[in-house]
Order: sequence, then structure tokens, then C-alpha cells
Amino acid sequence: MAVRPRRGSRAGLRRWVRRGIVAGVVMALVPAVLTFLYLPSFVHPISTLMLKDLVTLTGYERRWVSIDDVAPVLAHSVIMSEDGQFCFHRGVDIGELRGVVDDALAGEATRGASTITMQTVKNLFLWSRPLGTVRKVFELPLAVYFDAVMSKRRIMEIYLNIAEWGPEPRQARAGSQAPRQSDRAARRAFGRLCRLHPVDRLCRRPKKFAGSAGQNGAGRV
Repeated sequence: MAVRPRRGSRAGLRRWVRRGIVAGVVMALVPAVLTFLYLPSFVHPISTLMLKDLVTLTGYERRWVSIDDVAPVLAHSVIMSEDGQFCFHRGVDIGELRGVVDDALAGEATRGASTITMQTVKNLFLWSRPLGTVRKVFELPLAVYFDAVMSKRRIMEIYLNIAEWGPEPRQARAGSQAPRQSDRAARRAFGRLCRLHPVDRLCRRPKKFAGSAGQNGAGRV
């Protein structure tokens, strides 16, 4: 005669499932709400690593740099080196992602496919290691949502101020203090287009830069 499972165990299982669903909804709502709170330029978001430093009482040093004060050559270089399709995709570079999947299925070494937007949401809402593959499950839809809500200009501003490029500096302070000669050289090189900030200039004229941008891969994972 088969032993029927106890009702108590079933009720306990349903209770844990409900708790898991509630926890998942809350975790999804937090970045959704914070994204809207981060829209105004006077709001200066902090990354999860900075938050960890606050919780552990180690503190962090960061002076927010407005996108208008960032050296144009720095913003342009970041777009070209980290995410050449920054102005064309909607948070996720489908072409690069498809290439990574194809390489993985073929048993070849995979390259980085993270866009600037993906790196931004990772630094704002998620973690780096461990469980990087699990993180991607959350990172991809968050990047699409973030890009739909935020302007490219604001995404770049947040990224430059929270990106981890090594122990120091933590953000774009060094770029904002670049010599004025570099700014003048950049303006001569790019001519009239440099009257706009590189983020605005590149994203407003996609046909002009489509060829050069397409030759650049996405950023690191």
C-alpha cells in the first residue's frame, strides 16, 4: 500500500514556493524603481561594490563627474573600445551575443559580449563573481529595460562614475582632469562634430560612424 505524502509537507512546500515568488518580485522591483530614481542628473548612483564598502565600514572615495566635464577623448575612447555598437543596440548587442553562443557551441574560446549598458546594470544592481552565468540571466533583461528608460548620455555618465577600472581611480575623475591640450586636439581631429559631446555626436549620426563602430567588439564580461 502506497504511503500518501503528508498534508503538512505539501503545505510547507507551497509556502516556500510563495515566499520564493514574493522574493523574486521584490528583487525585480528594486532595480525597476531605482532606474527611475536615477533618471535626474542631480542623482548620483553608487555601485554594489561601493555599497559593500559602506556596509563593511571601509568607505569609498568618489567625486561625481558630470558628463559635460568628462574629457571628450575619454568618452569617445570608451565607446570605441568597450562597446562599438553603443549607439545602435537597445542595451544588448544581439550580434555579439549570438557570436559568443556560436563559439561556445563550437567549443571555441568565447569573447566578451557585455555592452556598456550591461556593465552599468551589473555594477548598479548585481554582483561580479561568483555565479557569473546566473548573473547574466538577470543582467540581460535589466540592460534592455535600463536602455529603454535611460538616455544614452545618462547611461554613459553613470557608467563612467561607477565603473571599476582598477583600484584607483574608481571612476572618471582622471578623465575629467585631462589636459586642455587633449580636448583641443580632439576638437581639431573631429572638426565641427565635436561641438557636441561625443555621446551625443555619435548617437545622433549613426550612419556616419556605423562603419567604424561595427569594427569594434563589445566590452568585457
